[in-house]
Amino acid sequence: MATPSTRGRPDQNQQPRPAPSQHPPAGVVSPEPHDRSRVEVRRSARRSRTVSAYREGDRTVVLIPARMSHAEEQRWVAQMLEKLAVQESRRIPGDEALMARARELSAAYLDDRAHPSQVRWVTNQNSRWGSCTPSEGTIRLSHRLQGMPEYVLDYVLLHELAHLLVPDHGPAFWALLEAYPRTERARGYLEGVVSAGRLPHIPGARHADPGPDPAASCG
Repeated sequence: MATPSTRGRPDQNQQPRPAPSQHPPAGVVSPEPHDRSRVEVRRSARRSRTVSAYREGDRTVVLIPARMSHAEEQRWVAQMLEKLAVQESRRIPGDEALMARARELSAAYLDDRAHPSQVRWVTNQNSRWGSCTPSEGTIRLSHRLQGMPEYVLDYVLLHELAHLLVPDHGPAFWALLEAYPRTERARGYLEGVVSAGRLPHIPGARHADPGPDPAASCG
């Protein structure tokens, strides 16, 4: 019988936990139902017993033995998706936690000058990772960021916080982000996801633009 394991993040090697309750604890949101079209199953002749799974951008890669039957494949894929979902439901921050993190990032990297009125997850933002409305002080993050490394989420959140101070992507904007030590690493991660065809672009581009209306939505 195949043995399940997950990899890609330190806590994914733990034993499966009980399924989450119908009412997740405060500060945590449950991940969206899994779209099986975003699951890639990879068969390996080197595997004889183990099954593993990990996130790659917004898709899930499941590694199984080459000789596993289709019925077994379907059963194991469902089991591994559920296991990952349980793990992720315990670490995905809710809207209140996002607001708290935004305040921490503003204090640490923007001299506490950015003061969002609201920070929340949205599920209708598939063409960009984050957006904001400077005139209202609101920030929206794509649900596709859920499950990505914390430093990537911090970068996108800091990117939108910087837009509350500088709406365009000119030199002044990028100068603000230079304070964050993982900017290039986070952008590299997102570029990898984009190059795999997950989203059309990453937040901003390193060039000056005309400068949008401050009341408009920034990304």
